[in-house]
Amino acid sequence: MSQIHSMGALEWGFLGLLSILWGGSFFFIKVALAGFHPLSIVFFRVCIGSILLLGLLRLTRIPLPRTRTVWGAFLVMGLLNNVIPFSLITWGQQFISAGLASLLNASTPFFTVIVTHLFTKDEKLNLNKMIGIILGFFGVAVLIGLDALRKGTNSLPGELAILGATLSYAFAGTWGRKFKTLGVLPLQTATGQLLCSSVVLIPVFLFIPHPWSIPFPSPYSIGALLSLSFLSTALAYVLYFRILSTSGATNVLLVTFLLPVTAILLGILFLGETFQLRHGFGMALIGAGLVAVDGRLLKRRRERRGE
Repeated sequence: MSQIHSMGALEWGFLGLLSILWGGSFFFIKVALAGFHPLSIVFFRVCIGSILLLGLLRLTRIPLPRTRTVWGAFLVMGLLNNVIPFSLITWGQQFISAGLASLLNASTPFFTVIVTHLFTKDEKLNLNKMIGIILGFFGVAVLIGLDALRKGTNSLPGELAILGATLSYAFAGTWGRKFKTLGVLPLQTATGQLLCSSVVLIPVFLFIPHPWSIPFPSPYSIGALLSLSFLSTALAYVLYFRILSTSGATNVLLVTFLLPVTAILLGILFLGETFQLRHGFGMALIGAGLVAVDGRLLKRRRERRGE
C-alpha cells in the first residue's frame, strides 16, 4: 500500500502555485492560438521547456542518463505525457473555452484509477474508487452537456480531444512508475521526456503547420507562448517533482481539482468567457468523485466516529 504523506505549509504553497501555473496554461494556449498553429505551440512549448531544464541540470551538475533502456522509456513518456496530450489540448481549445478545457482535464484521476487497475498489481479498484469514478464521469457528462452527447455540437470535438488527453496522461502516470526502478531522478525524467518530445515534433513542425505561411504573431501571442513554456512547463515541472518527492503522488493529484479555478478566472477576466451553472454542477460531481477516490476524508470521518 502506498504511503500517504502529510503536507506542510510550504508544500501547500507549492501546490497552490502549481495549480496557478497549470491552470494558466489553458489561458496561455487560448491567447497563443490567435497567432500560432496548434502544433507550433506544442513544438515551441516542449523545445523551450527542455532547454530551460537542461540549463537547470547543468546548474545542479546532474548528468543525463546514457543507456538505451532509459532513453527508450523517455521516448514513450514523452509521447504519452507531452506530445499526445499537449497536441490534443491545444487543438481542442480551438473549439472550447479555457475554463471548460480545465474542468474536463480534472477528470484525469478517474482515468488514472482505471488504467492502474488494469496494468498494475498494487493499485486495484475498491468500492470508494468505483463510486468516485461513477461520480466523476457523471460530472464529465454534465460538463459536456446532454444535448452535445445526443446531437453533436461544434464544441464536441474539442471536448473529446481534452478527454483523450486525460486518458494519455493516465497512461503516462502508469508508465512513469518505472523510472524509480531504473534509478532515474525526477528532474532527469522531466528533461529527458521533453527532449524526446522535441525531436519527435521537429518533422511535424516543419511539414504540417507550415509556420512560414502564417503572419507574424502579435506580441500577446508571443508572450503567451513564452509564458506557457517558461511558467507552465519548465517551472511547473520543477514544482511538480518537488511535491512528488516530499509529499507523494496522491497529494499531487489534488492539483487537478485546484487548477480550474485559475483557468476559469483568467478566462472570465481576459477572454470574455462565461461560467455556466452546469459547469459548477459538473465540477461539484468531479470534486465529490475525487474525494471518494482519494479516500482520506472518508477514512478520517470513520476514525472520528470510532468505526
